[in-house]
Amino acid sequence: MKLVVTGGAGYVGSVCAAVLIDRGHEVIVVDNLSTGNRDAVPPKATFVEADIKDVASSVLGGGDVDGVLHFAARSLVGESVVSPAEYWSGNVVTTLALLDAMRETNTTRLVFSSTAATYGEPEHTPITESMPTAPTNPYGATKLAIDHAITSYADAYGLAATSLRYFNVAGAYGEFGENRVVETHLIPLVLRTALGQREKISVFGTDWPTPDGTAVRDYIHVSDLAEAHILALESSEPGTHRIYNLGSGTGFSVSEVIDACSRVTDLPIAVEHAPRRAGDPAVLIASSERAMAELGWTPQFTDLDVIVSDAWTFLKNLGDRSHAARTPSI
Repeated sequence: MKLVVTGGAGYVGSVCAAVLIDRGHEVIVVDNLSTGNRDAVPPKATFVEADIKDVASSVLGGGDVDGVLHFAARSLVGESVVSPAEYWSGNVVTTLALLDAMRETNTTRLVFSSTAATYGEPEHTPITESMPTAPTNPYGATKLAIDHAITSYADAYGLAATSLRYFNVAGAYGEFGENRVVETHLIPLVLRTALGQREKISVFGTDWPTPDGTAVRDYIHVSDLAEAHILALESSEPGTHRIYNLGSGTGFSVSEVIDACSRVTDLPIAVEHAPRRAGDPAVLIASSERAMAELGWTPQFTDLDVIVSDAWTFLKNLGDRSHAARTPSI
């Protein structure tokens, strides 16, 4: 298939693009590089450096694109609270332009990278798709608004769409992994502490109602996430918008993550205990039962040490990579 991957210079987008290419698909990556990395674009992908809302019609205009995997988005919760305009414009307005271009060019298949933040702070875990959506920040609200828009486009225009909602992604796929200027995810932060790039890692709260007193979060290996996107794309049906949660079903505590990072790196990791952060829930875990039943998705990399080990290998080798000179552009 010929596929467009928006945000393909970012973490999850670049991994998904790389997996698609390894499966024999033709991939066009569209990314404005506002947060993505030029050298994260797979060398065999065609790269378009632009905002998707500005080039969607031209990229899809040939009529031979089989589907779109849409990762491009602003994704920092704290930033969304301070600068909501950037999120409503960068996420919602951009996606509406993409949806209209898909309708105009009769590009019918879409997989949207949504988020479990659409559920807000759920009363029960694991979170299922039937639970109420009540996002607590503009980031989650924009993703939910996009989900509503996709549903209406599927109903009215025959779009074959799937939204995938997940929490924390980790690990790496060979030479493609997590490399953000502004990093907020726990595993890369702990690993950077092990490398000496950070002085210490802060643990926010040790008195949560969890087995070890630290907060529990969901983690999914980026390779498993890419597989879910491919399964969703291949099984999409016209006029249908499916929504699936993706997660471990159990989760790992902050202390368990730090311990795993220490085992994998065999390096000391300085830890600072800090008070709880306002609004942080004790446990956030998503159920993947529906995705497993309907998509046939079975995560292969569920061991925390494996997830951390892949992320560690990528991070250590990060400085040796450079794909920019080998990536064709249009």
